[in-house]
Amino acid sequence: MKRAKLLFLSSLLVSSVIAFGDDSCERVTAAKISGATITLAQTVAAGAFAGPAAPFSGVDVSALYKSLPAFCRVVAEAKPTADSDIKLEVWLPVSGWNGKLQGIGNGGFAGLIDYVQLSTSMSKGYAVTATDTGHTGSPVDAGWAIGHPDKVVDFGYRGIHEMTRVAKEAVHAFYGKNPQRSYFAGCSDGGREALMEAQRYPTDYDGILAGAPANNWTPLLTTAAYDTQALTVDPASFIPPAKIPTIAAAVNAACDELDGVRDGILNDPRLCHFDPTTLQCKAEDSDKCLTAAQITALKKLYEGTLDAKGRVVYPGYLPGAEEGEGGWGLWITGPAPAKSLMAFFGNGFFSGFVYEKSDWDYKTFHVEADLKAANEKTAQALNATDPDLKSFKARGGKLILYHGWNDPAITALNTINYYDSVIKKMGNKDVDSFMRLYMAPGMQHCGGGPGPDSFGAVGDLKFDDPQRSMDASLEQWVEKGTAPLTIIASKYAADDKVHPKMTRPLCTYPQAAKYKGSGDSNDAANFVCQK
Repeated sequence: MKRAKLLFLSSLLVSSVIAFGDDSCERVTAAKISGATITLAQTVAAGAFAGPAAPFSGVDVSALYKSLPAFCRVVAEAKPTADSDIKLEVWLPVSGWNGKLQGIGNGGFAGLIDYVQLSTSMSKGYAVTATDTGHTGSPVDAGWAIGHPDKVVDFGYRGIHEMTRVAKEAVHAFYGKNPQRSYFAGCSDGGREALMEAQRYPTDYDGILAGAPANNWTPLLTTAAYDTQALTVDPASFIPPAKIPTIAAAVNAACDELDGVRDGILNDPRLCHFDPTTLQCKAEDSDKCLTAAQITALKKLYEGTLDAKGRVVYPGYLPGAEEGEGGWGLWITGPAPAKSLMAFFGNGFFSGFVYEKSDWDYKTFHVEADLKAANEKTAQALNATDPDLKSFKARGGKLILYHGWNDPAITALNTINYYDSVIKKMGNKDVDSFMRLYMAPGMQHCGGGPGPDSFGAVGDLKFDDPQRSMDASLEQWVEKGTAPLTIIASKYAADDKVHPKMTRPLCTYPQAAKYKGSGDSNDAANFVCQK
């Protein structure tokens, strides 16, 4: 009898919690958030959410969804202009909310909501929000921009700000109070969004994590078209996938040991002065050498985009990033001529955003004229290059930048250039009080590569150990005033996500990890941070 009574009370308590969640979701709808329409506000029972596979990879993540606690799912549309249709979601844990809001960034041309990152953050007690930035579609498709200048602005900066504004109002409606702290994390285009928030809307977030930012957008996409031309206008220039390992092996042979460790990782690729002409075929062409035309193209990729007077419009790619699943074969050279991701992005940008002609031909591209056109039409909405972060600093904001040295999509030199521009504008002391930069040796675009790529960054957010998590370190800086120092990065095997096969320290730039000269080079303890 007593056991039956306990079961009844337990059932009643669960029902009450769910009922509370339902009522609270209804109150979000009743809040009538200005400039937005709530299309769904519904309590999702624990383990009941059914979402899509992981974006980009297509990996089945149903187990992650089934592990989720009960939450209030808010789906909304923000319409700051007549042509705006910014779809967003806010997930609010029914119980155990930690008082914080986590904003999630996008990739590519956006167009979708990342349910995996929503799930990861919400499962740790965060209210979390994400958006498609105002259009729906593939992250490599830019056709939506044709004839829709307001949607370009929504993609550029307004979508993330509207998402944040609506999310904060939804949090207040659901919990009856504002978030105590708000954080944003994004990589690639999400890194651009992150810097745009710090520059344009300094009060939106207390802490911002910006990875591999595509912030210098118009020169970056100009480079995408320039490199595609360099590799394909003369058919003999194309570097096929079979030759990429040859280039990578030559780079490592020339530069791998400059940092004192032979491990396939260049600690600072700027020190590598690899000469592509050493690969020129001596006799007939083969996968083990490059033709003269291919060497000319390779040199262009390394040296960066130049204008007619030889001035660097955008810095080149660094040696060491060529090989691997996420290397040049995916991003720069591609499986066939003009079939790389950067070729798709370059074509999409100029055909969709700049000229609004679906049949624009990249073979007609000219650096000066097309960059000028891109800047005049889109730079104000898309470029997040303002070095003046005084307002963000003054409100107590903290910013962590990071970039993989092996990035084959956005050269790591771009992030260093932006960091240096902030120091030039604000001074070393001021910048050090609110901003940090970390360079990750051997890491490709936002992850992957031969180096350690697990350190609590975007796509791998970890909230519990500041010594091993950039995200947790950011929160500790915001909430306790403890500035981040060295962060330990790990590399895991595909079949073992518990025991790292390699650890390395990530140092605050301009410091870098230096091998002490003895001990296991796969152990971070045998490295020291120094300039």
